[in-house]
Amino acid sequence: MKFEYSGRHIEVTPALRSHVEEHFKRIEHIFKNKPIKAHVIIEVERGRHRSEIVVNWRNDVLTATTRNSDMYKSLSQSIDKIEKQALKLKNKVIDRSHKAAKVGSVTQQAAELRPAPADPRIISERRYAVKPVMPEEAALMMNGKHNSFLVFRNAETERVSVIYKRDDGNFGLIEP
Repeated sequence: MKFEYSGRHIEVTPALRSHVEEHFKRIEHIFKNKPIKAHVIIEVERGRHRSEIVVNWRNDVLTATTRNSDMYKSLSQSIDKIEKQALKLKNKVIDRSHKAAKVGSVTQQAAELRPAPADPRIISERRYAVKPVMPEEAALMMNGKHNSFLVFRNAETERVSVIYKRDDGNFGLIEP
């Protein structure tokens, strides 16, 4: 960290220098090994103490100006402003570097990687014995299951039939 001091109508004392450097040590973790150059300008104007701090960090310039009746408070407030600006800038850089790809581009890339669908295939789900039951019994068997249809052998006709649940809550019966 390089410090440059300028005083207008006031002498920059070693106490003021140490005050500024102590406060910058407290926020040094934000700058994290990046070389910074700080120019501290202090001045007294009509009994008001004004401090201005200009920090060159990375490719950015952070500035803060404060007026107060006490020079030490003015410097502390200016350094606090610099800290807020540095945190905001650092978070902005981190967010930019960690920015995720937009959902649309991810799904588009995934669609490009997926092979084109070939002719539809028949996939065997499960095998089970077709029991001879009455259509009313098949409807009762459907109530306990989460399936939307049931294949059964009709006990009256001895033919394979399908019973399914309709949108209106009733059951439909398909007989070949």
